[in-house]
Amino acid sequence: MVAFQRSIQDLVEKGQGSAGRTLDRLPTFAQESLAKLLGYPYEFPQLDSFTKCLMAAQLKQGKVGFIGENVERSRKQFESQMQSITNKSTHVQLVEDIRLPLQSGSVYARHYHPAPNKKLPMIVFYHGGGFVVGSVETHDEVCRLIATHAKAQVLSIEYPLAPEVGPRELIQSCEDALAWVYQNRRQFKILKNRIAVAGDSAGGNISAVISQRTVNAVYAPQAQFLIYPAVDFKSRHPSFFAYKEGLVLTESDIDHVTAFYAARHNVALDDTIISPTYGNLKKLAPAFVITAGHDVLHDEGKIYAYKLRQNGVKIHYQDYEDQTHGFINFTPISKKAKKNVIEMSKEFRKFWDKQ
Repeated sequence: MVAFQRSIQDLVEKGQGSAGRTLDRLPTFAQESLAKLLGYPYEFPQLDSFTKCLMAAQLKQGKVGFIGENVERSRKQFESQMQSITNKSTHVQLVEDIRLPLQSGSVYARHYHPAPNKKLPMIVFYHGGGFVVGSVETHDEVCRLIATHAKAQVLSIEYPLAPEVGPRELIQSCEDALAWVYQNRRQFKILKNRIAVAGDSAGGNISAVISQRTVNAVYAPQAQFLIYPAVDFKSRHPSFFAYKEGLVLTESDIDHVTAFYAARHNVALDDTIISPTYGNLKKLAPAFVITAGHDVLHDEGKIYAYKLRQNGVKIHYQDYEDQTHGFINFTPISKKAKKNVIEMSKEFRKFWDKQ
């Protein structure tokens, strides 16, 4: 058993997709043993054992968090990490890269259509990455899964990143992309009144902010799909202190994001352009809110869902208790993460269809 664990440990420390998939096939007790062998120092008894091993392997390699002071290095590392775990992509019938000629400057986007001959709803997707890292590429597999299992078109937006741009420019670009989709709804063959916004983490924040800003606009979204969204830069809730170390998103990441996205651009932490939890929550589109149990952002996402409901917004709230922030990016190496994303996508479509 020890020799087997050592061979797995060697594999894990290479950080490749094949290692992750080998690890995922191990029984829970073996994963728990391996996390101990790797010296994982955190007590998270309810955390998924596969995730525990991944975090243990990263710590063993001295990797902590994913956004550092060197922005370019952080971007390259995140891109290469996602590339290294990519396996065979989920097949979607039509995938094409397009450029959106927006008022605020043209942006690149990737369009996914699971049934090009049919009229389908459209989900405008904004990727996560703390407003600083991430791209259409890092979230390609996630968008493929959502398109396939929500039975909807997905348009993934490559919006400009901080610190090069601030919240006002970034949000304007994302809002313009939504308006552009609405203007081109016939060309996309979008079902009438069936455009939603979606995103994970920073992308969930963008979706929430845009939903508030466009509430009286003709192109306002008809639904929100918020996956462990960041919605409150100002407050620190219990989940922040419980999970600020040893997992995907750390206190250090939050500090860097706050510096790059808010402080550098002189935006107050309770400004609704970065903290939608302080915004006007009346008359917003129905919201499907997902949180991860082991996540610094868990409580603010849960509170936001509660506030939306209190303000008369139709809500579906679901917590994946044994998961950590970023789990939707684990789909190429984790059967459980993939199962969760498939389930979320199907349930979001059911929720949306009922509204």
